[in-house]
Amino acid sequence: MPLAQVVSPQQLANQLQAPDWIVIDCRFSLDDPTYGRRAYEEGHLPGARFADLEQDLSGPVIPGRTGRHPLPDAERLLSRVREWGLEEHSQVVLYDDGPGAFAARAWWLLVWLGKRDGLYLLDGGLRAWREAAMPLTTERPAARRGGFQGAPDERLVISSEQLATRLDAPVPLLDARALPRFRGDQEPIDPVAGHIPGARCAPFTDNLDDSGRFLSPERLAQRFTALLEGQRASDAIAYCGSGVTACHNLFAMALAGLPLARLHAGSWSEWITDPSRPVARGSE
Repeated sequence: MPLAQVVSPQQLANQLQAPDWIVIDCRFSLDDPTYGRRAYEEGHLPGARFADLEQDLSGPVIPGRTGRHPLPDAERLLSRVREWGLEEHSQVVLYDDGPGAFAARAWWLLVWLGKRDGLYLLDGGLRAWREAAMPLTTERPAARRGGFQGAPDERLVISSEQLATRLDAPVPLLDARALPRFRGDQEPIDPVAGHIPGARCAPFTDNLDDSGRFLSPERLAQRFTALLEGQRASDAIAYCGSGVTACHNLFAMALAGLPLARLHAGSWSEWITDPSRPVARGSE
């Protein structure tokens, strides 16, 4: 089974009553951390459960040591996904408002825990669901506890300390932030502007077409093959501001059939907590 898949609103609507399908609402707003829960209560896909980026999909921030969205404690996350009803055989559909960044974070965390098949992003997210005139509900699904057994795969992660020792080697670093932030022309979130030396700007939004759906696997493969410049996808390291939108690039690479690259989980916001780490600005 593929590691990453997308499902259309029509395809998902046909599976909503299937007992082995689980739908997770991952909506969130960096500007308003209460938005996701509020939006879920106002209306969500039938049967959907809610995952909060900061409460469920991230660990506590330690000022001066971690980035803005550290990885969650694995045992705590496992307990949470079991509360969603996750079994080994479950088919899991993740969605947010549309771009897919928060849904992709949840996808990556499930892969990190060992779930390697039956994982989908709703292509186009809630926006596409609404455009297809599909129903929403305010009803919460009945509680059910799953028995998924997993463990974190630390091979999928690289720390700031580990990355700092590898910068002298040609490491394919893919930065998912937009070009102005990559260049350091502007930095609306973090206290230091710029990027990790040697990185290539790979905005996650370029994985989508004008309608907000993912590009075809063939076009995604072309995109990342060009970004990798002859280096192996398995050697790539994805990062962003805090380890969230980087997961969108990892999902897109997997959707393209490329090997799963590693995530710099702390990303830029962790990298800059140590002033001895180098910072680059301007074009690549």
